[in-house]
Amino acid sequence: MNAPLTPISVISDCPLLLHGLAHVINPEPDLKIVTSVRKVRDHRSEGNGEEVVLLNLQMPTWETSNVVAGLYRQGHPVIVLSDSETQSDVVLCIKAGARGYLGQRISETELLTAIRAVASGRSYFSAYLNGRVLPSPPPRITDRERQILQLLASGATDREIAAKLNITENTVHSHLDRLRSKSGSHRRADLTRLALRYGLTGD
Repeated sequence: MNAPLTPISVISDCPLLLHGLAHVINPEPDLKIVTSVRKVRDHRSEGNGEEVVLLNLQMPTWETSNVVAGLYRQGHPVIVLSDSETQSDVVLCIKAGARGYLGQRISETELLTAIRAVASGRSYFSAYLNGRVLPSPPPRITDRERQILQLLASGATDREIAAKLNITENTVHSHLDRLRSKSGSHRRADLTRLALRYGLTGD
């Protein structure tokens, strides 16, 4: 049985890197680059927000982190490819939502390992970061969980959320339980703060 295909988007303003990534990734039977662009504004999701995004842009790290945050809000797991090994830069990108951070000196094998790890819901950071104290990435939120968080943050009850989304209250409870497990936020107020912190409410 064939492994499920992982769609990948590449956003990079380096033509040589775009070519190199395609050369490494596309021969793999379980990976496929579905879109490759040089500017963030040209990126169009080809996988309903689920494709792994490889991000490499020559800009200040705070700008890169803003791009990461926007992609995270859309539901994309993001891997940042950067020549910066400064811990503060790494931390900024992780807090914005990056699930992976790789230096540009990585091997082809490590790149593929990182993509597969992030696609499966885990995190991956370059070996040179081992031993450094890094924050945990924010939880990966599904589209349905994002909808529920948005309604919860607006003050809706579980019954109102169920009616609005045309699902049962038990389904709402199941989603909320998963969100609590992912985030460690157990009270409704904590989940509301989570939604506001990462801009998941659309506000």
